[in-house]
Amino acid sequence: MPTIYVLNGPNLNLLGKRQPEIYGRETLEDVELLCRDVAPGYQIRLLQSNYEGQIVDWIHEAREDACGIVINPAALTHTSVAILDALNTFEGPVIEVHISQVHKRESFRHHSYVSLRADGVIAGLGIEGYAAATRRIVSLTQ
Repeated sequence: MPTIYVLNGPNLNLLGKRQPEIYGRETLEDVELLCRDVAPGYQIRLLQSNYEGQIVDWIHEAREDACGIVINPAALTHTSVAILDALNTFEGPVIEVHISQVHKRESFRHHSYVSLRADGVIAGLGIEGYAAATRRIVSLTQ
């Protein structure tokens, strides 16, 4: 069964509890269920870390195990050349997701290193962005 990695960066372990007016009340468990629902026949490997190096390691692992990556690098979006470099080693599709509409927020959030590699970027759809990204990976890998 093909595998899609759904990678999440810092503070997303608090999804549903942290700033619900921005990020909503849904949790990462809700994200995982949503991704599973839109990708029958695919395994979803949802992972979250507050540590950049762990995310880089998972991207390296995905090189061997995954047909695509959905990634919400959170604050690392704006700072991590390491994540960009790791994603550049991955040959499958990469879709970048942001729960909030980052372009309506602080100006430092408008720049994304990950976008330099991403095959698509989704922002501002809440957790539905993960479903859209997962559907896109499925369409590109069938």
